[in-house]
Amino acid sequence: MDPNQLPTIYKIAQQAAIEACKEILSIYHLGFDTSDKEDGSPVTTADLRSSEIISVHLEKTGIPIIGEERKNTPFPERKLWGENWCVDPLDGTKEFIKRNGEFCVNIAHIENGKPVFGLIAEPCKGRMIYGGSAFGVYLWDFENDLNQKGIQEITPIFNLDEDVVWIASRSHEGADADWVEKLSKPFRSVRKTPKGSAIKFFDLALGLAHIYPRFAPTMEWDIAAGQAILEALGGTIISTENGQPLNYNKDSLFNPFFVAKTSAFLMREKKFSSLHSI
Repeated sequence: MDPNQLPTIYKIAQQAAIEACKEILSIYHLGFDTSDKEDGSPVTTADLRSSEIISVHLEKTGIPIIGEERKNTPFPERKLWGENWCVDPLDGTKEFIKRNGEFCVNIAHIENGKPVFGLIAEPCKGRMIYGGSAFGVYLWDFENDLNQKGIQEITPIFNLDEDVVWIASRSHEGADADWVEKLSKPFRSVRKTPKGSAIKFFDLALGLAHIYPRFAPTMEWDIAAGQAILEALGGTIISTENGQPLNYNKDSLFNPFFVAKTSAFLMREKKFSSLHSI
């Protein structure tokens, strides 16, 4: 599909993300206030301003919104929705506060509990990865290419001849290390790279990392956009509870623990399983 021929609702989402990124960067450089939410997690001026900007744009589509910095609709009403937006206006607030650049904007379109489109925009690098199974996946350097002439299509990478790269959360390392230790026994060559927020999915989509296990709490808006992108590239995000892809617009907006795998890792895993069974 021509990346310039996206449905209008996704173009609106892209514009929302770009404007939010600009505001986030402005606040990042000029200074910001930080406070704690009721659950103890931090929130900054940038989170709130980004949420406001994105909401103004997405409300034009008439599609209801679930978001981290919104008062979300109760489940008895939400469960009747056929579709919704799932938004994290500033994913990686802890990294934003640390000023390490590892934060992003996540917007996903959910239909009947499944992510069909996602975008992840990285303010500090001025780039966006976006797509879904019906469109393909694309990398856009929007900071230097607003006319979209240099958008690159990302194709699935099925070969994995080098080391398996495990991408880990920078702020929530823990039980996933035990899982990776077990993984390393058959593969013998697993190395870790830590990274904050959903910008991990840039590495997964571009073949720079291959697995992302997460055995710590996440919310739907943390993962939905990345799942749409990864699945479009032949990868998967599987719940450790039931072995099924993650679902969205649930009663609880918490995700189960999961493991994200790229197409290359799935091929390596399948190859090992077949050799092991001989």
